[in-house]
Parts: sequence; C-alpha cells; structure tokens
Amino acid sequence: MKKIVNCLISVYYKTDLDKIVALLKQNEVQIYATGGTFDFVKKIDDSVKSIESLTGYPSILGGRVKTLHPKVFGGILGRMDNPNDINEMQHYEIPPFDLVIVDLYPFEETVKNTVVESEIIEKIDIGGISLIRAGAKNFKDVLIVPSSKYYGEFIDIYQQQNGCTSLEDRQRFAKYAFATSSYYDGMIYDWFSRNCDDKALNVHIEKHQQLRYGENPHQKAAFYGDLNEVFDKLHGKDLSYNNLLDLDAGINLINEFDEPTFAILKHNNPCGIASRPTVYEAYQDALSGDPVSAFGGVFVCNSPIDVKTAEAINKMFFEVIVAPDYEEKALGFLFSKVNRIVLKLKSSKFPSKLMKSSLNGILLQDRDLHVESQEDFKAVTVKTIDDKNDIEDIIFANKIVKHSRSNAIVLAKNKQLLASGIGQTSRVDSLKQAIDKAKSFNFDLKNAVMASDAFFPFSDCISLAYKEGINVVIQPGGSIRDKESIDFCNEHDIAMVFTGYRHFKH
Repeated sequence: MKKIVNCLISVYYKTDLDKIVALLKQNEVQIYATGGTFDFVKKIDDSVKSIESLTGYPSILGGRVKTLHPKVFGGILGRMDNPNDINEMQHYEIPPFDLVIVDLYPFEETVKNTVVESEIIEKIDIGGISLIRAGAKNFKDVLIVPSSKYYGEFIDIYQQQNGCTSLEDRQRFAKYAFATSSYYDGMIYDWFSRNCDDKALNVHIEKHQQLRYGENPHQKAAFYGDLNEVFDKLHGKDLSYNNLLDLDAGINLINEFDEPTFAILKHNNPCGIASRPTVYEAYQDALSGDPVSAFGGVFVCNSPIDVKTAEAINKMFFEVIVAPDYEEKALGFLFSKVNRIVLKLKSSKFPSKLMKSSLNGILLQDRDLHVESQEDFKAVTVKTIDDKNDIEDIIFANKIVKHSRSNAIVLAKNKQLLASGIGQTSRVDSLKQAIDKAKSFNFDLKNAVMASDAFFPFSDCISLAYKEGINVVIQPGGSIRDKESIDFCNEHDIAMVFTGYRHFKH
C-alpha cells in the first residue's frame, strides 16, 4: 500500500472534480495544478500550488506548453526503489507524485462539432497524453486517473483504503490509461487519414460487455460498443450473442420501410414480414408467413406497438421485441414473461463499414446501403410492370431478398412475404425451398412476384416460377445467359426487370 502525498491535476472538464479535491484536502495531500484547473481547485483548497511555481516557467505558446518540464515528469517517472533516481530528485528539488489526474482535450467531440481544421488541431492534447503515459509507465509508484469516467472508482478505493492505493489498483488504472491513450490517438489517426484509402485499420472501441456465451455455450463472447446508444432495455434477461446478430439483421431490414412494417427473424433471416396500414395488421400477416419459425424468434417493428398488437404478440413465445415506442398498457402484456426482452429503439445509425474476420486477418467493406427504386428498374421483357400493386410488391420483395442469406429467393404478394429460400448452394434449390414452404402454409402463388439477390445463370428458375403462377420477376441481371431468361419470359408473358445491383449476403 502507498499513501498519496503529492498529486498533480490537469483536466479539461471539471465535472465531479470537486469531490476528489475535497477528499485530498481532507487527507492533507499537496495538490499541484495547471491553468484553469488551478483556478478551480483553489476555490476548494487554497493550499494548491500552480505548476508554474514548480517549473519556474509560465504557460507558453498559447497554452500549448504547460507541463512538459523535467520537474513535472521527473516527479512522475522517478522510481522510489532506485537510489540514483531519489538522489537526483532531491538534488533538483523534484517532488514525487503519487497521484496524477488527467482529463484530455475533447478531440473526438470537436471533430463531431466542427470541420474547422485549426479548432480541431488545437484539441490534440500533448501534455495530457504525456502525463497519462508517464503515470502508467511508473505504476509501481503512481496511480494515474486518465479520464473523468474513472473518478468514481478512484473515490471508492481512496475512501475504502484510507488515502492509500495498492499495487493492484495502480496497475489496473495503468491499464485504463493505455486504453484511454490508445483510443485517443486512434481518433486522431482516423481524422488525419480520413481521405486515405490505404490507411491502416485502426479499431478503437472503449465500451464492452461480456456475454453469457457465443453462438454456442462452449464459446466465450463479448460485445464491443455501446448498446445504450441503440436502444433502451425496458425488460427481460441479458441479450445474448445470437440475439444481437438477429437484432442487427432485423433493424437493418426494417430501416428499409416507411409504412408500418413488422418483421420476424430467425437466425438472421426474415421468416415473416408484412407492411400494412396498421401495426396490428402488419404483425398478423408477418406471423402468418411462417408461424412455425416465428416460435422463439426476434420481433422487429418500425412503428409504436399499441395495446391490441401487444395482446396478440403476447400469445407467442419469442425472445426479443424492438420497436421505437410502446403504449403504456401494451407494456403490461409484453412484461408478463420474466425473461422476454423488450427494447425501445433509439438510433439505427450504424457504421458505414462492415468488418469480418477471415483467415489470419480482417475483411473490410462498405455496408450495402443501396436501395433500388422504380427509377433503377430496367424493363427487359416485352411485358412491362405497370400495375401499381406489382411495382410495390417487387420493391418490397427486393428489400427482403437484400437482407436474406445467399443464395436467396423471395416470393411476395400484397406486401407480404409468402416464403423465401435462403442459404442454398444453388439458386434453383432456393426457389424450390420457397415454393414448398409457401405451399405448406396454403399460400396461393398465382400473381405473386419473385425477387433474387443475384442473377439467374439459367432459365430454370424462371420456368419453375412460371409453373406456380408467378408472372413478375425482379433480379440484378448480368449473366452471360440473361437472354435465355428473357426469351422464356417473352414466350410466357412474364414481366421482368433488372436492377443492376447484386445483393449477396454471406
């Protein structure tokens, strides 16, 4: 255990600093502080000393240089078990610091709020980051508090241990320090390389939480990020790894729709989805798409959940529901199961890049944000799609197939998913799967539409769809055999459009 005798404080934000200063004063700790921090501390502890009184130099260059001095860094880096260090510190009258408290210039916040380069540059902290690294390096003798986010933890150990810190405490806070400096430097690097295609991959996410397990119970897992930015958890058990995968898939899917839409997901794929004038109707038709797979699924809606819908939903067993809001009485139904997870969606702004581990590295790509509209459709058959309902259905189906695992085929009618064939090694097998599934739930495929996430390499899928009464097709096009599919459509009075955009999802 090591008693805190001397402390150096240099912080940007002063929130909650008064609590620490009051405790240090109570324990007769000598505080040294910089600039505005000195003015703040002096109102609480008039025995505080300015950093200038230690160094003999004023803050210069508009505040750019305040703490970069041997008397400051000698006091932080001096090894108290090294006689030579102690002799030199005594010779140069350098006080040893037992505690260093830093809160860095808000670089990340500044980048979010302005594009003025001079303002951003001035928020690159030099002295503060150096204090953090020095304190962390000499953790045997110094406890470094690298950010205001750790004030609470420091106060707890300081009070519990009567003004002392243990080696374990100091080492733990050193870890916090390097996490803080790594994240901070990463943000600066990202800003300097914002227009570069050849920049190094720099992943820096501070917040994380351990998950119960990964995809399977024998796999350890954690989530890195801040889920509180995405939704508020209103009820239920902790989210699992698989829940988070389904939520990611479901929220990205539901974002594609403007009118009330309800989706039910299982293993990252929509097994039921419908758009309707009311949420209740959307839920009923989403459920009827596959009431078997809906059991234990994840429910996602882009509109507030009313009482009538909640009462109907409550009859099903499901893991998670997420929606932008809920009527108060609706929550009474949804909270009736102890483990059921109820989430209120706050934000669906996700990173524009997607990362995935591969072999001994990481794959990085742009998120697939392209949404095809009627203007993107290229009519390639004699018969054109003129009916308003058909146009709405192919737009609807194409959004769903974009968010389904390849090879993917979607069959839809009246803005309802009738069935999909997903994850098959051949496109024709995906279509067969979709047809069989639709028939198993007694859907009539006559006048339904078919969407494919990639081109048809042969006309076999078109032929099979035609036999089931499907007469409208949307696909990317691009096969060297496109003419075979087009010719079949023309011979059998089928309308087909190309979008020019493939939507593989693996």
